[in-house]
Amino acid sequence: MTDASSDPRWADLGEHLAERLAVASGDRVSIFVNDDSALPAAHALIRVAMRRGAMVQTVYQPELADIEELAHSALEQIAEPPAVEAAAMKWSTVHVSFRSMLWPEPSKAARPADFPERLAAQRRAKGAISTLRWQNTRWAIVRIPTPAWAEQIGVAPTALLDDFFAGALDDWDAAKTRWQSVCDAIDAGTTVTITSTDTELRLGIEGRTAALFAGEANLPDGEVATAPVDDQVDGHITFPGATVFAGEVFENLYLRFEAGRVVEVRADRGAEVARALIDTDEGSHRVGELGIGLSSTVQQWTGDLFIDEKILGTVHIAMGRAYPQCGGINESTLHWDIVKDLRVDAVGGPGTLAIDGRPIVDAGRVVWPGLAG
Repeated sequence: MTDASSDPRWADLGEHLAERLAVASGDRVSIFVNDDSALPAAHALIRVAMRRGAMVQTVYQPELADIEELAHSALEQIAEPPAVEAAAMKWSTVHVSFRSMLWPEPSKAARPADFPERLAAQRRAKGAISTLRWQNTRWAIVRIPTPAWAEQIGVAPTALLDDFFAGALDDWDAAKTRWQSVCDAIDAGTTVTITSTDTELRLGIEGRTAALFAGEANLPDGEVATAPVDDQVDGHITFPGATVFAGEVFENLYLRFEAGRVVEVRADRGAEVARALIDTDEGSHRVGELGIGLSSTVQQWTGDLFIDEKILGTVHIAMGRAYPQCGGINESTLHWDIVKDLRVDAVGGPGTLAIDGRPIVDAGRVVWPGLAG
Protein backbone atom coordinates (compact mmCIF):
# COMPACT_ATOMS: atom_id res chain seq x y z
CA MET A 1 0.00 0.00 0.00
CA THR A 2 1.33 3.45 -0.87
CA ASP A 3 2.12 5.93 1.89
CA ALA A 4 -0.97 8.14 2.26
CA SER A 5 1.12 10.90 3.86
CA SER A 6 2.72 11.66 0.48
CA ASP A 7 -0.61 12.09 -1.31
CA PRO A 8 -0.50 15.40 -3.24
CA ARG A 9 -4.13 16.07 -2.32
CA TRP A 10 -3.01 17.13 1.17
CA ALA A 11 -1.43 20.21 -0.40
CA ASP A 12 -4.69 20.91 -2.24
CA LEU A 13 -6.52 20.62 1.09
CA GLY A 14 -4.17 23.13 2.73
CA GLU A 15 -4.69 25.60 -0.10
CA HIS A 16 -8.46 25.13 0.06
CA LEU A 17 -8.59 25.77 3.81
CA ALA A 18 -6.40 28.84 3.60
CA GLU A 19 -8.52 30.26 0.79
CA ARG A 20 -11.90 29.54 2.38
CA LEU A 21 -10.78 30.90 5.76
CA ALA A 22 -9.14 33.92 4.11
CA VAL A 23 -5.82 33.38 5.89
CA ALA A 24 -3.74 36.53 5.43
CA SER A 25 -0.70 38.33 6.77
CA GLY A 26 -1.08 39.06 10.47
CA ASP A 27 -3.60 36.29 11.14
CA ARG A 28 -3.03 34.13 14.20
CA VAL A 29 -3.76 30.52 13.23
CA SER A 30 -4.16 27.81 15.85
CA ILE A 31 -4.12 24.18 14.72
CA PHE A 32 -5.23 21.26 16.90
CA VAL A 33 -4.35 17.64 16.05
CA ASN A 34 -5.43 14.51 17.91
CA ASP A 35 -3.15 11.92 16.29
CA ASP A 36 -0.06 11.68 14.11
CA SER A 37 -2.22 10.45 11.22
CA ALA A 38 -3.51 14.04 10.96
CA LEU A 39 -0.03 15.49 10.49
CA PRO A 40 0.02 15.47 6.64
CA ALA A 41 -3.05 17.72 6.67
CA ALA A 42 -1.70 19.94 9.45
CA HIS A 43 1.69 20.31 7.76
CA ALA A 44 0.03 21.30 4.49
CA LEU A 45 -1.91 24.08 6.21
CA ILE A 46 1.14 25.26 8.17
CA ARG A 47 3.08 25.67 4.93
CA VAL A 48 0.46 27.70 3.11
CA ALA A 49 -0.50 29.81 6.15
CA MET A 50 3.08 30.83 6.79
CA ARG A 51 3.63 31.61 3.11
CA ARG A 52 0.68 33.99 3.47
CA GLY A 53 2.35 35.73 6.42
CA ALA A 54 0.26 34.26 9.23
CA MET A 55 1.52 33.20 12.66
CA VAL A 56 0.85 29.53 13.45
CA GLN A 57 0.70 27.62 16.73
CA THR A 58 -0.10 23.91 16.99
CA VAL A 59 -1.59 21.99 19.94
CA TYR A 60 -1.47 18.19 20.23
CA GLN A 61 -4.54 16.89 22.07
CA PRO A 62 -4.51 13.06 22.04
CA GLU A 63 -7.76 11.23 22.63
CA LEU A 64 -5.83 9.02 25.05
CA ALA A 65 -5.79 11.99 27.44
CA ASP A 66 -9.59 12.18 27.34
CA ILE A 67 -9.87 8.46 28.04
CA GLU A 68 -7.49 8.54 30.99
CA GLU A 69 -9.08 11.71 32.38
CA LEU A 70 -12.43 9.96 32.53
CA ALA A 71 -10.86 7.03 34.38
CA HIS A 72 -8.70 8.86 36.89
CA SER A 73 -9.43 12.58 37.31
CA ALA A 74 -11.73 14.14 39.87
CA LEU A 75 -15.12 15.23 38.52
CA GLU A 76 -14.38 18.91 39.18
CA GLN A 77 -11.18 18.63 37.14
CA ILE A 78 -13.00 16.97 34.25
CA ALA A 79 -15.60 19.75 34.23
CA GLU A 80 -12.95 22.47 33.88
CA PRO A 81 -12.53 23.70 30.26
CA PRO A 82 -8.95 22.94 29.12
CA ALA A 83 -6.96 26.09 29.82
CA VAL A 84 -4.44 25.76 26.98
CA GLU A 85 -7.20 25.17 24.42
CA ALA A 86 -9.18 28.13 25.76
CA ALA A 87 -6.11 30.36 25.57
CA ALA A 88 -5.51 29.23 21.99
CA MET A 89 -9.03 30.15 20.97
CA LYS A 90 -8.74 33.58 22.56
CA TRP A 91 -5.41 34.15 20.80
CA SER A 92 -6.56 32.97 17.37
CA THR A 93 -8.20 34.75 14.49
CA VAL A 94 -8.32 31.45 12.56
CA HIS A 95 -8.64 27.95 13.98
CA VAL A 96 -8.54 24.49 12.34
CA SER A 97 -8.94 21.18 14.16
CA PHE A 98 -7.65 18.09 12.34
CA ARG A 99 -9.39 15.14 13.97
CA SER A 100 -8.34 11.67 12.90
CA MET A 101 -10.96 8.93 12.91
CA LEU A 102 -9.98 6.77 15.89
CA TRP A 103 -12.17 3.87 16.94
CA PRO A 104 -12.83 4.05 20.71
CA GLU A 105 -10.28 2.28 22.87
CA PRO A 106 -11.42 1.93 26.48
CA SER A 107 -9.05 2.73 29.31
CA LYS A 108 -7.20 -0.18 30.84
CA ALA A 109 -8.38 1.14 34.18
CA ALA A 110 -11.75 0.09 35.57
CA ARG A 111 -14.62 2.34 34.46
CA PRO A 112 -15.83 4.43 37.44
CA ALA A 113 -19.38 3.94 38.60
CA ASP A 114 -20.17 7.57 37.78
CA PHE A 115 -18.74 7.30 34.24
CA PRO A 116 -21.85 8.72 32.46
CA GLU A 117 -21.74 11.83 34.65
CA ARG A 118 -18.00 12.15 34.01
CA LEU A 119 -18.48 11.93 30.25
CA ALA A 120 -21.25 14.53 30.34
CA ALA A 121 -18.98 16.85 32.34
CA GLN A 122 -16.17 16.37 29.82
CA ARG A 123 -18.53 17.21 26.96
CA ARG A 124 -19.61 20.38 28.79
CA ALA A 125 -15.96 21.41 29.09
CA LYS A 126 -15.36 20.71 25.41
CA GLY A 127 -18.54 22.59 24.57
CA ALA A 128 -17.10 25.68 26.23
CA ILE A 129 -14.09 25.47 23.90
CA SER A 130 -16.39 25.04 20.90
CA THR A 131 -18.26 28.18 21.91
CA LEU A 132 -15.01 30.15 22.07
CA ARG A 133 -14.10 28.78 18.64
CA TRP A 134 -17.21 29.91 16.81
CA GLN A 135 -17.46 33.18 18.72
CA ASN A 136 -13.84 34.29 18.25
CA THR A 137 -12.41 32.71 15.10
CA ARG A 138 -12.87 31.87 11.45
CA TRP A 139 -12.77 28.12 11.84
CA ALA A 140 -12.89 24.69 10.27
CA ILE A 141 -12.96 21.10 11.53
CA VAL A 142 -11.48 18.40 9.31
CA ARG A 143 -12.17 14.70 9.90
CA ILE A 144 -9.18 12.64 8.73
CA PRO A 145 -9.76 8.99 7.67
CA THR A 146 -7.39 6.33 8.99
CA PRO A 147 -6.51 2.77 7.94
CA ALA A 148 -7.60 1.53 11.38
CA TRP A 149 -11.11 2.93 10.94
CA ALA A 150 -11.28 1.55 7.41
CA GLU A 151 -10.40 -1.89 8.75
CA GLN A 152 -13.03 -1.58 11.48
CA ILE A 153 -15.82 -0.96 8.94
CA GLY A 154 -14.45 -3.39 6.36
CA VAL A 155 -13.47 -1.07 3.50
CA ALA A 156 -10.15 -0.40 1.77
CA PRO A 157 -8.18 2.50 3.29
CA THR A 158 -7.67 3.98 -0.17
CA ALA A 159 -11.44 3.97 -0.77
CA LEU A 160 -12.07 5.81 2.49
CA LEU A 161 -9.36 8.35 1.68
CA ASP A 162 -10.76 8.90 -1.82
CA ASP A 163 -14.22 9.49 -0.33
CA PHE A 164 -12.72 12.01 2.08
CA PHE A 165 -10.95 14.03 -0.59
CA ALA A 166 -14.00 13.92 -2.87
CA GLY A 167 -16.09 15.41 -0.06
CA ALA A 168 -13.46 17.96 0.94
CA LEU A 169 -12.38 19.25 -2.46
CA ASP A 170 -15.71 19.33 -4.28
CA ASP A 171 -16.76 22.04 -6.73
CA TRP A 172 -18.45 24.01 -4.00
CA ASP A 173 -19.74 26.88 -6.12
CA ALA A 174 -21.55 24.45 -8.42
CA ALA A 175 -22.83 22.50 -5.42
CA LYS A 176 -24.33 25.62 -3.87
CA THR A 177 -26.30 26.25 -7.04
CA ARG A 178 -27.69 22.69 -7.03
CA TRP A 179 -28.58 22.81 -3.35
CA GLN A 180 -30.18 26.24 -3.11
CA SER A 181 -33.69 24.96 -3.79
CA VAL A 182 -33.59 22.89 -0.59
CA CYS A 183 -32.63 26.01 1.37
CA ASP A 184 -35.49 27.91 -0.23
CA ALA A 185 -37.96 25.17 0.72
CA ILE A 186 -36.79 25.25 4.34
CA ASP A 187 -37.03 29.03 4.48
CA ALA A 188 -40.62 28.90 3.25
CA GLY A 189 -41.57 25.67 5.03
CA THR A 190 -43.50 24.81 8.16
CA THR A 191 -42.86 21.11 8.79
CA VAL A 192 -40.24 18.43 8.14
CA THR A 193 -41.17 14.76 8.53
CA ILE A 194 -38.92 11.71 8.81
CA THR A 195 -40.59 8.32 8.43
CA SER A 196 -39.55 4.68 8.11
CA THR A 197 -40.49 1.36 9.67
CA ASP A 198 -38.83 2.42 12.95
CA THR A 199 -39.29 6.20 12.84
CA GLU A 200 -42.06 8.77 12.75
CA LEU A 201 -40.80 12.25 13.62
CA ARG A 202 -42.30 15.67 12.95
CA LEU A 203 -40.27 18.87 13.32
CA GLY A 204 -41.71 22.38 13.06
CA ILE A 205 -39.52 24.85 11.14
CA GLU A 206 -41.85 27.79 10.47
CA GLY A 207 -40.00 31.09 10.87
CA ARG A 208 -36.58 29.42 10.90
CA THR A 209 -34.06 29.74 8.08
CA ALA A 210 -31.60 27.43 6.37
CA ALA A 211 -27.81 27.48 6.61
CA LEU A 212 -25.91 25.90 3.72
CA PHE A 213 -22.56 24.29 4.54
CA ALA A 214 -20.48 23.92 1.41
CA GLY A 215 -16.75 23.63 2.02
CA GLU A 216 -16.23 26.44 4.51
CA ALA A 217 -16.31 25.11 8.07
CA ASN A 218 -16.49 21.31 8.03
CA LEU A 219 -14.63 18.90 5.77
CA PRO A 220 -15.86 16.68 4.27
CA ASP A 221 -18.87 18.94 3.77
CA GLY A 222 -22.23 19.12 2.11
CA GLU A 223 -25.35 19.72 4.17
CA VAL A 224 -28.16 22.14 4.82
CA ALA A 225 -29.23 22.77 8.40
CA THR A 226 -31.87 24.63 10.31
CA ALA A 227 -33.03 24.98 13.92
CA PRO A 228 -36.40 23.34 14.61
CA VAL A 229 -38.87 25.32 16.67
CA ASP A 230 -38.03 24.37 20.26
CA ASP A 231 -41.41 22.93 21.31
CA GLN A 232 -42.38 21.49 17.91
CA VAL A 233 -40.55 18.18 17.75
CA ASP A 234 -42.84 15.19 18.27
CA GLY A 235 -42.64 11.45 17.67
CA HIS A 236 -39.80 8.95 17.70
CA ILE A 237 -36.65 8.22 15.74
CA THR A 238 -34.34 5.20 15.69
CA PHE A 239 -30.69 5.13 14.61
CA PRO A 240 -29.98 1.50 13.66
CA GLY A 241 -26.54 -0.03 13.93
CA ALA A 242 -23.44 1.34 15.65
CA THR A 243 -22.46 4.99 15.82
CA VAL A 244 -19.65 6.73 17.70
CA PHE A 245 -19.69 9.95 19.70
CA ALA A 246 -17.43 11.24 22.48
CA GLY A 247 -15.38 8.05 22.37
CA GLU A 248 -18.45 5.91 23.02
CA VAL A 249 -20.24 3.40 20.81
CA PHE A 250 -24.05 3.50 20.69
CA GLU A 251 -26.11 0.73 19.12
CA ASN A 252 -29.71 1.03 17.94
CA LEU A 253 -30.35 4.31 19.71
CA TYR A 254 -34.02 5.28 20.06
CA LEU A 255 -35.34 8.71 21.09
CA ARG A 256 -38.95 9.75 21.70
CA PHE A 257 -40.03 13.40 21.86
CA GLU A 258 -43.05 15.26 23.18
CA ALA A 259 -43.43 19.00 22.63
CA GLY A 260 -39.79 19.28 21.67
CA ARG A 261 -38.30 17.49 24.65
CA VAL A 262 -36.81 13.99 24.90
CA VAL A 263 -39.04 11.84 27.08
CA GLU A 264 -37.56 8.39 26.39
CA VAL A 265 -34.09 7.08 25.54
CA ARG A 266 -33.33 3.46 24.68
CA ALA A 267 -30.34 1.67 23.15
CA ASP A 268 -28.96 -1.84 22.94
CA ARG A 269 -25.61 -0.36 23.93
CA GLY A 270 -24.79 3.00 25.50
CA ALA A 271 -28.25 3.89 26.80
CA GLU A 272 -27.04 5.09 30.20
CA VAL A 273 -24.36 7.27 28.62
CA ALA A 274 -26.86 8.65 26.10
CA ARG A 275 -29.20 9.63 28.93
CA ALA A 276 -26.36 11.37 30.77
CA LEU A 277 -25.37 13.33 27.66
CA ILE A 278 -28.95 14.41 27.04
CA ASP A 279 -29.13 15.45 30.69
CA THR A 280 -26.04 17.68 30.32
CA ASP A 281 -28.09 20.86 30.82
CA GLU A 282 -31.59 22.14 30.11
CA GLY A 283 -30.93 22.82 26.43
CA SER A 284 -29.50 19.36 25.75
CA HIS A 285 -32.97 17.84 26.11
CA ARG A 286 -34.08 19.53 22.88
CA VAL A 287 -33.16 19.32 19.19
CA GLY A 288 -30.95 22.25 18.26
CA GLU A 289 -30.36 21.24 14.65
CA LEU A 290 -32.03 19.43 11.81
CA GLY A 291 -29.53 18.63 9.06
CA ILE A 292 -29.94 17.10 5.62
CA GLY A 293 -26.99 15.46 3.86
CA LEU A 294 -26.48 16.77 0.34
CA SER A 295 -23.14 15.41 -0.86
CA SER A 296 -23.34 12.93 -3.71
CA THR A 297 -19.54 12.54 -3.62
CA VAL A 298 -19.44 11.20 -0.04
CA GLN A 299 -21.09 7.77 -0.21
CA GLN A 300 -19.43 5.35 2.24
CA TRP A 301 -21.32 4.90 5.52
CA THR A 302 -18.63 4.94 8.21
CA GLY A 303 -20.31 5.07 11.63
CA ASP A 304 -18.59 8.42 12.14
CA LEU A 305 -21.19 11.16 12.63
CA PHE A 306 -19.05 13.88 11.12
CA ILE A 307 -18.72 12.02 7.82
CA ASP A 308 -22.09 10.30 7.58
CA GLU A 309 -24.14 13.46 8.14
CA LYS A 310 -22.94 14.78 4.76
CA ILE A 311 -24.11 11.78 2.69
CA LEU A 312 -26.97 12.45 0.28
CA GLY A 313 -29.85 10.29 1.48
CA THR A 314 -29.21 10.83 5.18
CA VAL A 315 -30.77 13.11 7.76
CA HIS A 316 -29.53 14.07 11.21
CA ILE A 317 -30.62 15.81 14.35
CA ALA A 318 -28.35 17.39 16.92
CA MET A 319 -29.27 17.42 20.56
CA GLY A 320 -28.41 20.70 22.25
CA ARG A 321 -27.00 23.94 20.89
CA ALA A 322 -28.88 25.54 18.00
CA TYR A 323 -27.45 27.65 15.18
CA PRO A 324 -28.32 31.31 15.89
CA GLN A 325 -27.98 32.12 12.19
CA CYS A 326 -30.99 29.87 11.56
CA GLY A 327 -33.08 31.67 14.15
CA GLY A 328 -32.39 29.04 16.80
CA ILE A 329 -32.52 30.07 20.43
CA ASN A 330 -31.78 26.79 22.21
CA GLU A 331 -28.57 27.07 24.25
CA SER A 332 -26.46 24.17 25.47
CA THR A 333 -22.84 23.13 25.85
CA LEU A 334 -23.82 19.92 24.03
CA HIS A 335 -24.13 19.59 20.25
CA TRP A 336 -24.54 15.89 19.50
CA ASP A 337 -25.20 15.06 15.85
CA ILE A 338 -26.95 11.72 15.34
CA VAL A 339 -27.35 10.47 11.77
CA LYS A 340 -30.06 8.31 10.21
CA ASP A 341 -29.45 6.61 6.87
CA LEU A 342 -32.59 6.65 4.73
CA ARG A 343 -31.15 5.03 1.61
CA VAL A 344 -32.45 1.83 0.06
CA ASP A 345 -29.61 -0.29 1.46
CA ALA A 346 -29.59 1.30 4.93
CA VAL A 347 -29.23 -1.02 7.93
CA GLY A 348 -32.67 -0.09 9.19
CA GLY A 349 -34.31 -0.12 5.78
CA PRO A 350 -35.33 2.76 3.51
CA GLY A 351 -37.03 5.91 4.75
CA THR A 352 -38.69 9.11 3.61
CA LEU A 353 -37.74 12.72 4.32
CA ALA A 354 -40.11 15.50 3.29
CA ILE A 355 -40.59 19.26 3.65
CA ASP A 356 -44.30 20.13 3.86
CA GLY A 357 -45.08 16.78 2.25
CA ARG A 358 -42.68 17.24 -0.66
CA PRO A 359 -40.13 14.41 -0.47
CA ILE A 360 -36.39 14.84 -0.72
CA VAL A 361 -35.91 11.13 -0.12
CA ASP A 362 -38.83 8.85 -0.94
CA ALA A 363 -38.66 5.21 0.23
CA GLY A 364 -34.88 5.36 0.13
CA ARG A 365 -34.48 7.13 -3.20
CA VAL A 366 -33.42 10.76 -3.68
CA VAL A 367 -36.17 12.41 -5.74
CA TRP A 368 -35.49 16.13 -5.27
CA PRO A 369 -34.57 17.67 -8.64
CA GLY A 370 -30.88 18.29 -9.19
CA LEU A 371 -29.56 16.75 -5.99
CA ALA A 372 -28.06 13.62 -7.50
CA GLY A 373 -26.18 15.57 -10.17
